[in-house]
Amino acid sequence: MFESLKNKFSRTSEKLEEEIIEEAQEEDNLQEEEGSKSSFFSFGRKKQKKDEDDEEEIDDQKEESESKSHFWSRNKSGDDEEEIDDEDEESESKSHFWSRNKDDSESEEDDESSGGLFSFVREKTIKEKHVEDILWELEMGLLEGDVAIEVATEIVEKVKLNLIGKKIKRSNDITEYTYLALRSAVSEIIDIPSKSMTEMIEDKKAKGEPLVVMFVGINGTGKTTTIGKLANYYLKKGYTPVIAASDTFRAGAIEQVTHHADNVGVKIIKHQKGSDPAAVAFDAVEHARAQSKELVLIDTAGRMQTNTNLMDEMKKIKRVSKPDLVIFVGDALTGNDAVEQAKKFNEAIDIDGVILTKADADSKGGASLSIGYVIKKPILFLGMGQGYDDIMEYDAEWMLDQLFSQDDSD
Repeated sequence: MFESLKNKFSRTSEKLEEEIIEEAQEEDNLQEEEGSKSSFFSFGRKKQKKDEDDEEEIDDQKEESESKSHFWSRNKSGDDEEEIDDEDEESESKSHFWSRNKDDSESEEDDESSGGLFSFVREKTIKEKHVEDILWELEMGLLEGDVAIEVATEIVEKVKLNLIGKKIKRSNDITEYTYLALRSAVSEIIDIPSKSMTEMIEDKKAKGEPLVVMFVGINGTGKTTTIGKLANYYLKKGYTPVIAASDTFRAGAIEQVTHHADNVGVKIIKHQKGSDPAAVAFDAVEHARAQSKELVLIDTAGRMQTNTNLMDEMKKIKRVSKPDLVIFVGDALTGNDAVEQAKKFNEAIDIDGVILTKADADSKGGASLSIGYVIKKPILFLGMGQGYDDIMEYDAEWMLDQLFSQDDSD
């Protein structure tokens, strides 16, 4: 995922390092050091490794405590035999210790490249002249990656603010500071506080009411499939959803959403083609109330945001069904088009959140990075494949890890 953005972030770090090292050479302010140069992505892995090591240390302390307890509980008559066992265990422990250190060393070598590590005789300071051209290239690269212009500009300004004035003693400092500056800037862009749908279901359930969710978007974004995925997702969580087939303009649309409802095993409320979409939504809400079902998922006709008549029809569905959430479903692969569609729908009907489909196949990442910031509404879920289980609740920290990691699985 997001390989394009990863490459742009990494290249920004490399170019800044090249710029400062070249200047230091001209100033006769550079000396080669022993050690290895850290890669841009190694800082994310080191943080993850530190977290894992902290957990391992806690487990080791627990095991040591249990071992001591077991030692004092042993009876004296078995001391000689147990002493031999202890020697064997100590030998195995040493073997494990050296093996583990070797594995750690090999892992660190993967994160670093030999040679190319420099220090500065006199401490360097990152100045505006060092970053000006480099950040302009970053901004152009972000725009080429379908990042919205206001988002690209914001990221560049935040990175500039975080980098200028930083004191550096070694070349690895440049890489680390750039990594942290970019991660911090992106974190502020993608982290839009929101309440999860699950929490909202529980709040409504406590009042004896279903959570009513209306889905909007244009044809071809995967809206109907997403409704099937969400029905399956919440069914497995112990809730009982009902689907409203409020796309009555096409007989094929009713058949399609019925197919998904049947596959996951939930009730569908539908009328004949050409009937009033708002009436279908109303009936679904009343059915959920009568049957004590916790969730109503309303499918609507996929429409272009510029079609005034269809937009008016959608407003009527909203007025009649009184949804708690209006969710825009966009295709991550369409990049800026998805962002522009979301803006238009938000202006017309005031959406509450976003679901991005095909996020797993998105190499650019422009829509995922931009859409929430541009419309000031949270991403709630990501579609991650074709199956009914291939959907996940959006998590900003997880998204950051995807953008700032370079694992084999990516």
